[in-house]
Amino acid sequence: MANPPQSIEELRALLIAITRGESDVSLGRKAREALGLILDLQGSPDLLSITKLSRRVETNPSTITRLARNLGYEGFGDFQKVLFGSSAAVPGAFYLNKAHDALTDAASSTRQRAAQLCHENQANIDRFVDAFDSESFEKAVELITAARRVSVCGIRQFHSLSAFLVYGLRLIRRDVAILNANALGAAEELSAMEAGDVCIVVTVAPYSREVVKIARAASETGLSVIALTDLASSPLVSYADTAVFASHQSSFISNSITSYFAVAECLINAVALASPERTKRTLEARETSIERLEIEQD
Repeated sequence: MANPPQSIEELRALLIAITRGESDVSLGRKAREALGLILDLQGSPDLLSITKLSRRVETNPSTITRLARNLGYEGFGDFQKVLFGSSAAVPGAFYLNKAHDALTDAASSTRQRAAQLCHENQANIDRFVDAFDSESFEKAVELITAARRVSVCGIRQFHSLSAFLVYGLRLIRRDVAILNANALGAAEELSAMEAGDVCIVVTVAPYSREVVKIARAASETGLSVIALTDLASSPLVSYADTAVFASHQSSFISNSITSYFAVAECLINAVALASPERTKRTLEARETSIERLEIEQD
């Protein structure tokens, strides 16, 4: 490349284009995965050394050097400068350093371990804010707002996120549901949707094959696909009209999903603000139903 990316945002946009086959730059699957992981390491001391970085993304230094050159940089040094950016304050560094401090104490208390996990989750949210892609996020809001029907697909632990998204979106609009919630068949439900309807798909590494297949089928059916995922190299990106990324680095025993609930809240609020009159009518109807059913007690 004559002019390599000069910011994290440009690197992420390039990786999305490469993943979708929309760029002249060609990277193999492993190189794309490595770049996706590297872009998710903002604030990590692993970026200071090519040796540490290669261990972190489970490759070797020569692969990272070739990656940098394929992206148009003269070498790792120029690539590294872009990864850190011009700001002296690295995004998420405060919370990551807090977590590191907790880890260095072998005899850490229950409180310290809890603090570590909480600081890591704060760092993930911090990264989401610092790397916020307004264009992609606003496109997601526009698609949800305009759609006749919205389905959300997330399995295992992300099923809870799907339920939360459906609950929140139903507060402000109708016809929102978890895809295949009643086990009647994802294929049947997708075939009942029309072009312009929205399918929100959620998965992070290691990616769920089932969710990726549903994203592909939804795209081929003509539905608008919104991906909530972790990396620009995620297989969901190839089928998504727009993607919203959030980090999940933490010491939790599984994939941490705290940052994704924060993203969901941001989406729900943004959709509500996009159609204030509809939101008001829907919330008023909900309050009326709650009163009739005497669901809440003073």
